[in-house]
Amino acid sequence: MRLTRKTIAKVIVAAFLLNLVVMGGGAWFAYQEAPPIPDEVVGPDGETVVTAAEVQDGKAAFQQYGLMNHGSILGNGAYYGEDYTAETLELKTQHMREYYAEAEYGAAYGDLDSGEQSRVDALVREELDQSHDGSDTVRYSAAELYAHEQVRETYVERYHEGDHDRGVPVEMIGSAEEAEDFADFALWTAWFSHTDRPNADHSYTNEWPYAPGAGNDATGSAMIWSVIAMVLLVGAAGAAILLYKSVKLPEPSSAGISVPEPGDVSVFPSQRAALRFIPVAAGLFLAQVLLGGLLAHFYIERAGFFGIERVFGIHILQLLPFSIAKTWHIDLGILWIASTWLGAGLFLPPLLTGHEPKRQGTYVSVLLGALVVVVVGGMGGIWLGANGYLPGELWWLLGNEGLEYLEVGKVWQAGLLAGFILWAILAIRGLKPLLDREPAYGLAHMILYAGGSITLLFVAGFMFTPSTNIAVTEFWRWWVVHMWVEGAFEFFIVAIIGLTLVSMNLLSRRSAEKAVMLQALLVMGTGVIGVSHHYWWIGMPDYWVPIGSVFSTLELLPLIFILYEAIGQYRAMRETGFPYKLPFMFIVASGVWNFVGAGVLGFFINLPLINYYEHGTYLTVGHAHAAMFGAFGFLALGMVTYMLQLSIDPGRWDASWLRAAFWCWNVGLALMVFVSVLPVGFLQLDVAFTESYAAARSLAFYEQDIVQTLFWARLPGDTLIIAGTAIYVADLIRKRFVLRASEDDPTVDDMAVAEGIVSDD
Repeated sequence: MRLTRKTIAKVIVAAFLLNLVVMGGGAWFAYQEAPPIPDEVVGPDGETVVTAAEVQDGKAAFQQYGLMNHGSILGNGAYYGEDYTAETLELKTQHMREYYAEAEYGAAYGDLDSGEQSRVDALVREELDQSHDGSDTVRYSAAELYAHEQVRETYVERYHEGDHDRGVPVEMIGSAEEAEDFADFALWTAWFSHTDRPNADHSYTNEWPYAPGAGNDATGSAMIWSVIAMVLLVGAAGAAILLYKSVKLPEPSSAGISVPEPGDVSVFPSQRAALRFIPVAAGLFLAQVLLGGLLAHFYIERAGFFGIERVFGIHILQLLPFSIAKTWHIDLGILWIASTWLGAGLFLPPLLTGHEPKRQGTYVSVLLGALVVVVVGGMGGIWLGANGYLPGELWWLLGNEGLEYLEVGKVWQAGLLAGFILWAILAIRGLKPLLDREPAYGLAHMILYAGGSITLLFVAGFMFTPSTNIAVTEFWRWWVVHMWVEGAFEFFIVAIIGLTLVSMNLLSRRSAEKAVMLQALLVMGTGVIGVSHHYWWIGMPDYWVPIGSVFSTLELLPLIFILYEAIGQYRAMRETGFPYKLPFMFIVASGVWNFVGAGVLGFFINLPLINYYEHGTYLTVGHAHAAMFGAFGFLALGMVTYMLQLSIDPGRWDASWLRAAFWCWNVGLALMVFVSVLPVGFLQLDVAFTESYAAARSLAFYEQDIVQTLFWARLPGDTLIIAGTAIYVADLIRKRFVLRASEDDPTVDDMAVAEGIVSDD
């Protein structure tokens, strides 16, 4: 079967419209069906316990002080501290038991016999497992009021006064009043996790977290749709393979074609400017992995680092709390990968077109300067905001907005958005010769569509403020986070790789267009709606369970085909005399890690029944590291290697250090994920299955001897990753002095690549 590019383009448009309808409708329902914030919570005597304003103030404190990168809310965030929803529900249950034990039997709960404890347990479960009547007032029993007050005291002692045994610095939350508000916010999320929706038999969170004492257990739909998802995967995989094999697409091959040698390619001034993105990104990369090593050690020494606090008399926890280190670690990871891709996206156009717009190099340098300003401002703002130095609204405008992956203040986010727009303008200028010659579904156009999608999805991050309901906030946050990873960014990377294969003359432009479009169709057809698996437990309606399970399952398919393509590229790389073997090693490694991290581990943890217990455990850590660094990081590093090889005189090109870094990264990542992170995750899953989710996220779990041993077992892998990054940075410094000079005014005739691409093929 032969599919034309125009036909595939029409199907992509149809898939895009389907995504728009489903997710647009979901956005409307998110506002309609989000858990309500009651105007007030009153005690048994009618006295006001909590107001809606205090709950919203608590959410603001949660964001400002970076608590989402210390623990998590509704399972989303960091795994160092407790999940605040699960913990407050557990504490509420325990304190209610104590209240009823004293009221009914005049004794402590632990002193009751088993029959008396069972009666108290049943009383608490029955009281918590009630339906919301839809009113604006929530009425507490005397037991609930007592429990609420006890949780408030606990959170003031821990998050304001500090608890170094738990890794909480003194005055993590600036005042006792703000800590009380944070407790009110966390207890509100616990309330809607155990309270049934009106006219429904499950809570607002579909009975998450698993808390037997509060009556929370997995729903039948989680089991049913997990089974359906596994059946669907087998059937869909067969159908997709049949379709993929029936479409005639030439595989990459270096046999019988003229592969341009690096020395045959001229370097434009704008390409030299684009190369400056590389050392900036490398510095961010090195800082990220060093912070990653510190974060891993925090799980062992909660307030120290190899005893230096005993030498200097100050806890590193007070200087650099886990929450800020984690925030910087996440943001730097995004920024170094994005910076590399921005540079690559501006390096390729002259290579492909032989076209250098006037003052393009100057504008590229302006973009890099703007990026540096945003990075420095954003990282500094996070520290200032989290430490209370930015008054009023400035804490979330210039400081720490405090939402995982969207931590930097809104002003800096606007700067990033402006940077994406400027990048798109520069890319259009550079690709103009191709844009003028090719149809609307051509390869250069797809680069711009993908870049535009990234920009458009980033706008979703401006759809909420600190006063927005947390369920709605999470709905929009995942548009940015997950749709970037599984949708727009996958599309962008596939298009860039397609251009790279064309620049190597391994594929004709038209063949590359068809291959990229087909993979983009699979990515867009599954990844965008697949974001809905993040909506199962955050207070969104239960119809997301079937939608999320189906499309999350299908997300595995394009990753299988990307791995298949990587194997084909590996075979091409093995051809004798092929000059770009090292860049291809990174591309192949990316395909493998993408399949393992995003595919295998992602599919496993996204089955609804598994995700119900696993959500927010170390299994997610393994998935995230393998997918983010293993897939996107290695692709970015592969592009860096290709750019450097083209920009250095062949006689002075030395790949030995980059090759050493490559193997350090791969071996280190494998050791970290499979020797340490995943085993901890499976132990957590066992505790979540057999006890409760709160127990799996508790400090007691992390302090077990076997878990601490597994944390220590992460050291070799982390060390190799840090060593690989240090070698990489050192090699960039070394290569800085052997870069070729750029041509003042190169023409198409000077460009071995562009000569074949601009012409019809």
